[in-house]
Amino acid sequence: MMFLMITGRTVNQGVTVENKTSAAYAAETSTCFMHEFDMLELGLDDGDAVRVTGPCGEVVMRAVASPGVEIGAVFVPYGPYANHIVAADTHSTGMPDFKSHEVAIEPTDEEPKTVHGLMEDLGGLAYDR
Repeated sequence: MMFLMITGRTVNQGVTVENKTSAAYAAETSTCFMHEFDMLELGLDDGDAVRVTGPCGEVVMRAVASPGVEIGAVFVPYGPYANHIVAADTHSTGMPDFKSHEVAIEPTDEEPKTVHGLMEDLGGLAYDR
């Protein structure tokens, strides 16, 4: 199914932003917030894995029902997971277009990768502070 993806910050993300390699940060930024009716249509329960395919890639996230998300839209927190599906071009603004992207969402049996795993996919190296 196709959805309009909006990104932004969440309170929980702000609490964990100082440690971007923590499990709490990964859990928050790997969440795809959806309207419960859309989840029903896809046969999803809270916490089920979904593949989110955007303009420049795809990533596996966890779907969570949110009453603040409109039918046909999804909300994804800024972070490494959103970065995998949004183009890096900034149009000279210094900030990629994180609003109003069409994404395809489908259930999957795959597990979301860790932040380290995502970075390694891009050629980076995992490190601990």
